[in-house]
Amino acid sequence: MLETEGTMNETIKKQIIKSQKDEITGHNMYLNLAKQATTPENRLVLENIAAQELLHYDKLKVHTGVEVKPDWGKVKLISFLSRLFGLTFGANLMERGEKDAVKAYGQLRSDFPEAEKMQEEEAHHEEELISLLDEESLHYAGSIVLGLNDALVELTGTLAGLTFALQNTQLVAVSGLITGIAAALSMSASEFLSTSSEKGSLKKPGKAAIYTGIAYLITVTMLILPYLLINNVFISLAVMLVIAVFIIMAFTFYSAVVNNESFLKRFGTMAAISLGVATLSFGIGLIMRNVLGIGG
Repeated sequence: MLETEGTMNETIKKQIIKSQKDEITGHNMYLNLAKQATTPENRLVLENIAAQELLHYDKLKVHTGVEVKPDWGKVKLISFLSRLFGLTFGANLMERGEKDAVKAYGQLRSDFPEAEKMQEEEAHHEEELISLLDEESLHYAGSIVLGLNDALVELTGTLAGLTFALQNTQLVAVSGLITGIAAALSMSASEFLSTSSEKGSLKKPGKAAIYTGIAYLITVTMLILPYLLINNVFISLAVMLVIAVFIIMAFTFYSAVVNNESFLKRFGTMAAISLGVATLSFGIGLIMRNVLGIGG
């Protein structure tokens, strides 16, 4: 049984104050997500969760007697990431927070009588958030992954090989751009044919092809950019590899959150494949230049 405010165990009080801060922070996060919702149904769900988070905060405040401010930095970060990556991404981040809240209230159940009901309500929030995860972009996530992965693997390898073979930033950029555009068109066509043959798929072949092509072209542009802006071909190569790692990191973070996967495991696999191919192509380019005399 929870003791009165004056005699409350300090450890328990700190746990409750932490939950109190999480609740008021969550309240403001959900209000921001509700403003981003594109359907009345999703907006209503998020507003209802926000209202219940505020109710939890008020109940906790009665016991602690402490006014706690939201973590505004966290609120702004979640709001920004949700606008950048979509409502599904933001909802998944919040779902993880609800899992933590369920655990926190589970630890307080023996000392805090109302914790059991709050734990059940937080678990219900998690279920409601899962019901929101149906954005169009999720249906085409596979197409985006296909375009991005292929561009990273093919272009990092191609540019690394061309860097040593040609040792000229303009030639590398032009060659890489031609290769990238041709590969993007080829991948789009392959994705169109592949999706067309899938029975019962929710994806439209045309849209799947567009998602694949755009993901490929954006990746190609970012990887070639250093060769257009920097004169030293080897510095361009180094910058290109750094950009590749950042692209892998950003997309892996998104994918890990949306699909509830391990970030480090997926990032390690994608980075190892892309950089491994780049290193192998780097060596092939060196052999072609020195042994076969390509590039002068």
